[in-house]
Amino acid sequence: MTLLLFDLVLIATLLTLAVAALTSVEPRRAVMLFIAFGLWLALVWARLGAPDVALAEAAIGAGLGGALMLAAARRAARRRQRTGREG
Repeated sequence: MTLLLFDLVLIATLLTLAVAALTSVEPRRAVMLFIAFGLWLALVWARLGAPDVALAEAAIGAGLGGALMLAAARRAARRRQRTGREG
């Protein structure tokens, strides 16, 4: 019963993070939510008994992918600021 409740909390949090990342207006916040989603997904993979997939998701999905997206969001913000656009 306890594990079922834990699984339901994992699923609910995962879906909430996904919706929040997709609907976020600010790029930096969306990337942070995506990183949190990737780390949470790694926890789900570990719970499903796939530690190799969990490690790959944490390292590549959340770590490397998140760092690259943060750099892209920073570059886009600088470019917007330089050109004077706000959207």
